[in-house]
Amino acid sequence: METFTLARVIHVLAVVLWIGGVSMVTTVIIPAVKRMKTKEDKLQTFEQIEGKFATQAKITTLLTGITGFYMMYEMDAWSRYLDIRFWWIHAMTIMWIIFTLVLYVLEPLLLHKLFRKEVEKNPDKAFRIIHRAHWILLILSLCTIFGAVAGSHGWYFIG
Repeated sequence: METFTLARVIHVLAVVLWIGGVSMVTTVIIPAVKRMKTKEDKLQTFEQIEGKFATQAKITTLLTGITGFYMMYEMDAWSRYLDIRFWWIHAMTIMWIIFTLVLYVLEPLLLHKLFRKEVEKNPDKAFRIIHRAHWILLILSLCTIFGAVAGSHGWYFIG
């Protein structure tokens, strides 16, 4: 059981760093960057900060996925995917898939180029779009965390 406890500790720490970083980017960094004067300053600053955070986010999402699926395996809890009371397990899995796809596939192959192109045309619009996307992901992540903590202590809300 010590391995399971270690997995849970790593899982929670990874989520705190990952979603805490998303919160910092959403509520502090993007608003500060949006107030900069030139599009060059905005783009350079955002890409420097976001680039460093992307590395942290990739590591923490990887750790979150490994530990999460390990705990599901150890508890033989796969049937929870079939029980609506455990909606938060679905939400955790969906959020993990979304972030993993964005970080490992969409951002390096598509989103980075599209964002730079949009910044060149209309930086205010580009940062408004990216800010909204971050807010949506942050709100969904926080709802998922709320549901996971409450649900893991028997507070199901449903069923």
